[in-house]
Amino acid sequence: MIQDWLDLPPFGTFATLALLYYGVAAALVAVVFASPLSGSIARFQGVVAPFFSSVAVLFGLLTGFLGYDVAERNRQATRAVQTEAGELQNVYTLSIAAASDMRNIRIALKDYVSSVLKNEWPTVNGVAAPATSTAFDKMLGEISAPAITRDSGAAVHVALLSSAVRVGTARNTRISLSTDRTSDLKWISVLILGVVTQIALALVHLDKQRPMIAALSVFATGAIVALGLIALQEDPFSGVFRVSPLPLEHVLSLPDTPELPPGPPPK
Repeated sequence: MIQDWLDLPPFGTFATLALLYYGVAAALVAVVFASPLSGSIARFQGVVAPFFSSVAVLFGLLTGFLGYDVAERNRQATRAVQTEAGELQNVYTLSIAAASDMRNIRIALKDYVSSVLKNEWPTVNGVAAPATSTAFDKMLGEISAPAITRDSGAAVHVALLSSAVRVGTARNTRISLSTDRTSDLKWISVLILGVVTQIALALVHLDKQRPMIAALSVFATGAIVALGLIALQEDPFSGVFRVSPLPLEHVLSLPDTPELPPGPPPK
């Protein structure tokens, strides 16, 4: 149920939160001042205002922990994409700087990046795309050719292989983060504590209707904004605050056969 809510578009996410917290606020006001139970509830008057803070602190702490988990996952996803693109850039640069012709490596590299953007990025679901895995294996095969050590030296070959291995590691991290979600229990705890905080607010305003309405409305608005913005960041690869594929697109824009700078003029 929580995951279905998190998969809603932004309007649906905020509308659901508004329905929950404004609905609870309206229900509390109605029960306290316009229901047959109002007389019995009025006996609880006298609860001091600081009582509200004991529940509000718990709600604030859990909301902060929830926001940190979501933000940290987004940071890890961004680092994974940047690392993948950066290591691909290293392979590209080494293939140009080496003495031997490594155009086949650059073509295989471009094929891999193109497959990531076409087959894997739009449908990131925790499972590697077979076509992208094939493209990566082809790139790794080109980099593993023994002739590279003979023509360009062992140091260049080791650097190429190391970068290629790190590309694979970053790709696996990116894929695993695409389905990593905050525990449903954390979301349920935060949502319930928000309702409990509203009840605590109502208990300290049992004698005055308008102050209760104002307090409940302000808290509901704050909870809707805070939890809604956190929910929009739950999936790092979709939604409003998604990780950008621009670093990989930049690698894809690199030429297969770069133009070499002109040599010194003949003497």
